[in-house]
Amino acid sequence: MKMLLNRNLQLKLESRYLFRRLITSNSRRIEDEGDWCYSTEWWGNDDDDTVFSSHSDYGNGVVSVVSSHSSRPNNSQWYKTENWLSQRYAELHPRGEPNARFRVLGYEWRTLRFNDVTRQSTAKVMLAYKESDSCSVFLRQEPHCLAVPYLKSMVSAGLASILCNYDLLSCVYGTNTLKVLCIGHGGGSLPLFLASKIPGAIIDIVEIDPIVIFASTQAMGFPAYSTMNKSGLRSHSKPDLIDEVLWKGVHERLHLYEADAEHFMTKNTTVYDMVFVDAYDGEDIFPHKLWDPDSLFLKALSERLHPEHGTVVVNLHSDADNSEECLLPMGKYVSQVCKAYKKVLLDDFESECGLAFTVNAPWVCNTSLVVSRGFRNSTHDLVLNDLISKSLKVENALNLPFSCLQYIKRGLTFVE
Repeated sequence: MKMLLNRNLQLKLESRYLFRRLITSNSRRIEDEGDWCYSTEWWGNDDDDTVFSSHSDYGNGVVSVVSSHSSRPNNSQWYKTENWLSQRYAELHPRGEPNARFRVLGYEWRTLRFNDVTRQSTAKVMLAYKESDSCSVFLRQEPHCLAVPYLKSMVSAGLASILCNYDLLSCVYGTNTLKVLCIGHGGGSLPLFLASKIPGAIIDIVEIDPIVIFASTQAMGFPAYSTMNKSGLRSHSKPDLIDEVLWKGVHERLHLYEADAEHFMTKNTTVYDMVFVDAYDGEDIFPHKLWDPDSLFLKALSERLHPEHGTVVVNLHSDADNSEECLLPMGKYVSQVCKAYKKVLLDDFESECGLAFTVNAPWVCNTSLVVSRGFRNSTHDLVLNDLISKSLKVENALNLPFSCLQYIKRGLTFVE
């Protein structure tokens, strides 16, 4: 008993030490351009412009993209990006236009909406052009910027979890491969962030609605070269020069499929290290077949998830887990979704390892469910200590502008 008490005390002291390290390291961080303090800029105002609108045939109603002004980075910093674009162009096209210059028009928040109400995705987008061709305006979604808190929650909890039993850092340094699947695309900020921060990441994205794909590539600055055709080949035979200038190979590790998630999973043979699920329709409903414990989707997901360290992160919309109090359509089903994923991915898998838990995202009604086969510990204190330690490594390796811990420690609850 005395040894147990001493061990618990030691864990608490280590946790406090790691937390102090975390808060004292804030000064080294770059500015988080997606910080919640900028949420008033993208949340909607009278100056917003609709830059894209089309009707969906897949239950999403009117799919639109709305733009609003972004205050960061300010125009005194634009010249750095202009110089970088010009240098990249000269490197890739040395025999082309001599001394080609690029100009930044500005930065905007662009929000993808369903039915003009539901916000599906928010991303920061740069607008620029080549000086010799003022009509050649192009968009680039800023890959380092995650604007919505629940995405930071998914990234923080997911990456810290897989690091508990997988050499994620070798993927960050580009010496190993991380196979990632994203179910649901939206504006594409999550897969783009992962691809830009983890050079070893190869990311498949599945989106059922072609209008959503078109909106993201045409109005939200997601690389069009990533789109795949029905035969599984690139829709574009090769990236154009501007894509090469903008993305430095990131676009070549993204594969965006127009497909039903269940059909994709049952036909696919890839074994994934990580899977992110964020798929809601125009009514803000998480399709039942994506969480039904008897569905082909979950069974196929279990088969395609790495048996030793496979980690799944699911975005859930929840304001309360009580049918009489919930305002969000999926609020009363959160516990059922959690139990279904745990049952199929862990219990039915009959592994002695693995763990499922949830954390709450700040400021918004979202919960991140994490189901990982890599956990060797099972008690709350041991798991939390592992996550704190690994979150610090994730922050440092990826040079994140935000603290992972604030998105991990909020209401961490085991799924029973």
